[in-house]
Amino acid sequence: MQSNNIVVLEGDETGQELLEEALRVLAADVIGLDLSFPRFDLSLENRRATSNQVVHDAASAIVEHGVGLKAATVTPEEANDVGTPNRILREEMGGHVIVRTGRRIPGVTPMGGAHSPITVVRMAVGDAYGAKEWREGSGANEVAFRTARIERSVCTAVAEFAFRQAERTNAKVFGGPKYTVSPVYEGMLKEEMDAAAERHPEVEYEPQLIDATFALLLSTGGESLVIPALNRDGDILSDLVLPLFGSIACSESLVVAINPDYSARAIMAEAAHGTAPGLFGKNVANPLAMILAEAALLSHMDSDESRDAGRAIRESCLETVSAGTRTADLGGHSSTSEFTDAVIERVGTKLDAWSALGVV
Repeated sequence: MQSNNIVVLEGDETGQELLEEALRVLAADVIGLDLSFPRFDLSLENRRATSNQVVHDAASAIVEHGVGLKAATVTPEEANDVGTPNRILREEMGGHVIVRTGRRIPGVTPMGGAHSPITVVRMAVGDAYGAKEWREGSGANEVAFRTARIERSVCTAVAEFAFRQAERTNAKVFGGPKYTVSPVYEGMLKEEMDAAAERHPEVEYEPQLIDATFALLLSTGGESLVIPALNRDGDILSDLVLPLFGSIACSESLVVAINPDYSARAIMAEAAHGTAPGLFGKNVANPLAMILAEAALLSHMDSDESRDAGRAIRESCLETVSAGTRTADLGGHSSTSEFTDAVIERVGTKLDAWSALGVV
């Protein structure tokens, strides 16, 4: 991705606060890169005011520039409201997979046997999300219906991305859908997992039904795993995997649009958590996931300088936690801004040291 533009999608409440904190880390005097940040206001108020046109415009900008950084947004509960922007963004940027990785945070004791990274690779579109729903009848005889669908091309993308991720990280592809109960619908993903396994014989492959996957994760032996999943299964699975490592606020979420050769065409990064309205305005929320999200974007950009900056940010985040600067969700007492300040200081020092050593 050759653009120096990172499309910024503003959000709501604590989501917007954490976005602004993360953007401080991307300042030119911190990472030494002259980046531009075209911004789109995806707050609930502006989505309503524009009848979601701002969401469509933001998706077009991500397609044009290849990278986007999104704050958490509020999804209204009313059926006839603007809904969530996520489905529009994922569909219009051509997103195929959502990638979320739980990883050990230095100094934070994980639950169970979770020590090595666990990555959930799920469908970005289709399945239960965006399905047509309706009800017929009334009273005790009322029946609810839903027309969910998945596509072979998306199943192929999820399976292939999972095996390539496992190959890169020396992990095992593990888990899968409930293909025994739903051989036609959920079985389509299992078929593509099996086909990807044949293309990648060097990757260890242990398919499991989704219910067994949940159960076995609680007694994992600590090995690195990559789990392909349907859209809804993966959404729920992520909310289990990430807290195993300490907090859902410690992982980025990536929506990836994939080329025919399975390279990334466009990426939108965000925190895996929501807007946390109870923390709004208190300067106590954890900005780690948003900062890791922007680090992931830099790591996927074309220049060596951007990739070095992404690595420096990622390492600085983990070193900051390891040194004891932590927000309350990780057992610490640091404020949001104090954590960001500590990361910024480490990033600058790290890049300066690498430059002096001639390694960047």
